[in-house]
Amino acid sequence: MNPITIHPSGIEFRPDNRRVVLRSFIPADGTQVGHIIGRALLWNEAEVETQLAAIHKEFLGRHLDIEESCLLHFEKVKAHVPTSHPLSRPRQVLIGALFSGEYSLEAAALFNPSIVPHPDQRGLQKGDLRFIMSLRATGEGHISSIEFRTGVLRKDFSIQMEATSPVVTLPVRNPNPTFTKRIFLHKLREMGLENKCSAQVMNALNETFTMEALERSMQRATPVAAPHSRDFHRTLECMQWLAKSNYEVEFKAATHVSERIIFPVSPNESNGIEDARFVRFIEEDSSVTYYATYTAYNGRVILPQLIETQDFLRFQVRTLNGNAVQNKGMALFPRRIDGRYVMLSRQDDENLFLMTSDNPHFWDDPQMLLRPAEAWESVKIGNCGSPIETKAGWLVLTHGVGAMRKYCLGAMLLDLENPSRVIGRLREPLLKPEGMAREGYVPNVVYSCGALVHAGRLILPYGMSDIASTIVTIALEELLERLQH
Repeated sequence: MNPITIHPSGIEFRPDNRRVVLRSFIPADGTQVGHIIGRALLWNEAEVETQLAAIHKEFLGRHLDIEESCLLHFEKVKAHVPTSHPLSRPRQVLIGALFSGEYSLEAAALFNPSIVPHPDQRGLQKGDLRFIMSLRATGEGHISSIEFRTGVLRKDFSIQMEATSPVVTLPVRNPNPTFTKRIFLHKLREMGLENKCSAQVMNALNETFTMEALERSMQRATPVAAPHSRDFHRTLECMQWLAKSNYEVEFKAATHVSERIIFPVSPNESNGIEDARFVRFIEEDSSVTYYATYTAYNGRVILPQLIETQDFLRFQVRTLNGNAVQNKGMALFPRRIDGRYVMLSRQDDENLFLMTSDNPHFWDDPQMLLRPAEAWESVKIGNCGSPIETKAGWLVLTHGVGAMRKYCLGAMLLDLENPSRVIGRLREPLLKPEGMAREGYVPNVVYSCGALVHAGRLILPYGMSDIASTIVTIALEELLERLQH
């Protein structure tokens, strides 16, 4: 049987090591921090201004607001300033610069994209669609973050990408986010922290509470008994860790989509935010929320998490709950089925599972959906993003791992009303690593985190060997016909 026709777009997304953010670099030794600040206090104001002018000349064009970033870093060390006298703004900025350093977000790779319709479709010609594409950017130390690009799918199947900004910016983190007590308690139980200490803290809180309220309640808590003081302090530390893992960030409205970077900020994602699978979710009341499942990695443990946004300016990041929240590759269906949320997953790092829930934050009891069958997927299979609704069924792009750890893309079709029923699957790969797509940071890999359908075409962005990305299009009818027969 002839392979399905693939239409290359000619568009490639390759790493640009000039796109950098300012990160704080603060020595763990408080004495060293004090020495650095002490030297900065010896300079007179004229010397401070001279040094700042040199920093501006060398770095200003590489950042949207270098002084604002340096001031944020100064706030992290100002407790070490050995004087109560107020410091001038230039001196604060300079001290912040002493504890700052540039990080090249995509120096190593720019890969594993997903694509969704843009929330703003104004100003387009009939038949066009504006989209947002997320990408996994990886830099020094293999730390991954989320970047965005935007463009327009034309009705003649051409793709017009908007120019990528040479500068990037980090969002402002909400210092006082709101939590739901029921969800917080559920996660504490999963963590084995349902004890007298956590009960003492949580009983004093309302059904929704803020970070400030949680911290006040923890400060008021007292050890239940002296012999259990170690458990008491461990419980409080874990509660604080959980709270910091659920956070909210916001970008300035004036920033371009390509300037927005979601960089790891919580303890459980300190080594990376990996493979975000974005989906435009339509609720039963027609409201729209963009969700993204992703893998948080702290250097030792992986943890699936959930991003929520309506506008790609404000993002809420939440831990997921339930015994099915394991491994990688969770992908949410774009709407409820029979009143329930539905998710693809891979609990055992080998097979595809299906699970349902009445709440997108709770997942239990996964059911086996599909096992490896063909040689090219004989090691394991997984999904390549959220299912796409078509007239023939739910189109699910898959990835299969075979001999020599070669990753290929496949596809399967699920029943619209009963997605646990597989209608069809490809016997041969839809895409496989060939030519230059074989060579990269991790050779012999093609991988996607999500596609969409527009004007009768499947728009499929994918990563090439964990270094760069491209977009191809496929006639939807041809693919569906192959899956049905």
